[in-house]
Amino acid sequence: MGGFFGAIAKRDVVLDVFFGTDYHSHLGTRRGGMAVYHRKNGFQRQIHNIENSPFRTKFEKDLQDFQGCAGIGCISDTDPQPLLVRSHLGLFAITTVGIVNNAGQLVDRYFNNHGRQFMAMSSGKVNASELIAALINQQEDLVSGIRFAQEQIDGSASILLLTEDGILCARDKLGRLPVLIGQSEDGCCVSFESFAYQKLGYRDVYELGPGEIVRLTAEGYESLAPAGEKMRICAFLWTYYGYPNSNYEGVNVEVMRYRNGEGMARAEAASGKIPDVDYVAGVPDSGMPHAIGYANQSGKTFARPFVKYTPTWPRSFMPANQDVRNQVAKMKQIPVPELIQGKKLLFVDDSIVRGTQLRETVEFLYQSGAKEVHMRSACPPIMYGCKYLNFSRSNSAMDLLARRTVQELEGDEGQKYLEEYSDASTERGGCMLKAICEKFGFDSLGYQSLDGLLEAIGIDRDKVCTYCWSGRE
Repeated sequence: MGGFFGAIAKRDVVLDVFFGTDYHSHLGTRRGGMAVYHRKNGFQRQIHNIENSPFRTKFEKDLQDFQGCAGIGCISDTDPQPLLVRSHLGLFAITTVGIVNNAGQLVDRYFNNHGRQFMAMSSGKVNASELIAALINQQEDLVSGIRFAQEQIDGSASILLLTEDGILCARDKLGRLPVLIGQSEDGCCVSFESFAYQKLGYRDVYELGPGEIVRLTAEGYESLAPAGEKMRICAFLWTYYGYPNSNYEGVNVEVMRYRNGEGMARAEAASGKIPDVDYVAGVPDSGMPHAIGYANQSGKTFARPFVKYTPTWPRSFMPANQDVRNQVAKMKQIPVPELIQGKKLLFVDDSIVRGTQLRETVEFLYQSGAKEVHMRSACPPIMYGCKYLNFSRSNSAMDLLARRTVQELEGDEGQKYLEEYSDASTERGGCMLKAICEKFGFDSLGYQSLDGLLEAIGIDRDKVCTYCWSGRE
């Protein structure tokens, strides 16, 4: 994934950009970057690897060297950014969030015959922000360039540009990710997460529509390109990777998760499928509020049978060695024996993607003395890898637990009936649940329905992207 933050004011904004960007650290794990502009000193930029240390730690020492009344920052799960670009459109810094699936084709189409060279990353791929900047520079002004780039991209791209005159922010063409504006007495900011600027003294003033482009200055903001009518905002913002304090399209993440858990319990109660358990629990961290909603609606006691130890290992995927990463993941799970031994437990997770960590969690619970382990997913079975954002992506659909199970049950023929397999009320859906239970040792398994999930989000369902569940664009 990734996230960004920008600020411009009549005062120095370096600390605002530092803290605002740091508040997006839950969205990425590879690179962090900041770029600021000072009228006398020009552009200053720094990028750090944040795989083994958090953004805050890496950038604290840089703050004394940064000065400026405008700046942007990013957390990136992919490319090093922000980049500084000099072209006929001037000097600017750029950072992007999204994914470009057709990068190779775009390079071939627009740049192979013009002597253009791109810096290749270690993977051999082109830096997406560099490619987007090159597409922008195909036009005669920045706004036309941004619109041109977004039209050419297969995938999505939300963009921040820091120029000598202000900040341009653009939401991706179909609004798959949010872009919000805050304002204070002496400036404006732009952010992926709304809570990031609220803590810095900015108030909510505007949320960009799909494809909209807005210019920020210290005096305020103005729309330079109107929003499109079609929206496909990612549902996983609410179910998984959005931060609990944030609001998207007017819907708070934490409140939605409570509502989603309540809906799951209500549906299971109606069909008589709520098991007799001692405790309902959430898989930390984003599964917790879904579980609270489930417990409140079902009348079952909510508990935390295990907690994650994060002070020294906040991320299980930080070490490069896979064996070490697996060991760290196990070390983080600290049981509360009094809440596990001899107990029947129902766990709610935000989603079930590949199932690797889930298998380890269930084994850990049984090894800790659990009598029964029931599992619930707060969203439907994931049948398709995301092709619009850097989330639930995989080299093969068979990396996804649900698709792999369908293949094991029925081979290639089963791939024709994914919609049936996603519906627990069908024979195929029941077979898939049974197969996963046997494979993982669950006493029961349930998924939230797509209708239930969309009802919990509560906005027009035609504006929500459900591709990874339904395969429909």
